[in-house]
Amino acid sequence: MEDLLRPIYQERASHPNTLGIIMIEKAMNTISVIDTFDTVILVVVKDSEDTISIKHYAFENQKASLHIIEEKKLKEWLLFGSNRKISEWILNGKILFDRNEYITKLKLEFQEFPFNDRQKKIGIEFAKLIRRYQDGRVFLGQRNYLDAYNNVVHALHHLARLAVIENGFHPEVTVWNQVRQIEPQIHKLYEELIESEESLEKRLELLFLASDFLINSKASVGGDHLLTVMACSNELWSFGELAKHPELELYSVDLEVLLEYLVEKQLIVVNKVETKGVGIFHRKYVVSNKNNIVRI
Repeated sequence: MEDLLRPIYQERASHPNTLGIIMIEKAMNTISVIDTFDTVILVVVKDSEDTISIKHYAFENQKASLHIIEEKKLKEWLLFGSNRKISEWILNGKILFDRNEYITKLKLEFQEFPFNDRQKKIGIEFAKLIRRYQDGRVFLGQRNYLDAYNNVVHALHHLARLAVIENGFHPEVTVWNQVRQIEPQIHKLYEELIESEESLEKRLELLFLASDFLINSKASVGGDHLLTVMACSNELWSFGELAKHPELELYSVDLEVLLEYLVEKQLIVVNKVETKGVGIFHRKYVVSNKNNIVRI
């Protein structure tokens, strides 16, 4: 297989912009992480006009996919799990080219899961969890049960991923197999939601009752990254300043809902600052107690 595909990647290996090349074959995986292809070749480059470039090839009644990925995008995917197949590719792929041991070092860093990466990843998962959970509650109140169910399933998935990360592991494609061992309580909530013979309305009501305490118990851990960023300065923060902070940009639309949740839990305090309008104030935010910041 490698010999047949060598002409596809060999020229790229000689290019100084190429950092590493790996190959993933269907036979390597008990679970398919290469979609319908027999082989995937991943080329990591330092810089590229196109962040992602994908080409498809046919050979001997088989299919191959070539992915050329800019290093910045690859690291974003690995950190935030926004392309879950990539971690499987990096960990299990066969190294075909490795400039200055780039891929080898990347694998090692990924496996060690540094604290700063874990802290940020937990924060983003927790923000997504709160967004889905609150949306689910609203839909339940409106008796839109299928929309509520959809949001609750996503919320539980984020809760499961958060638990895995909190315990020092990267969430895998088979995250529910991981969480069954790590936090069986979360797995039980998921089973009860999808397997219970109660009506959908009753299942949702019971799940919200059961999961309230569990989610609230993770407020300090889930908000730790945001609280740490805010605590680096004693000044009051506007929301706009937080949203533009390079450490917080990837929270995107979920930053606002996380901020308000932490205000509700009294981990962040709102200070009102006068504007030129009578009776109108700017909302400014500050960490209520720096001692609340946890270390995972």
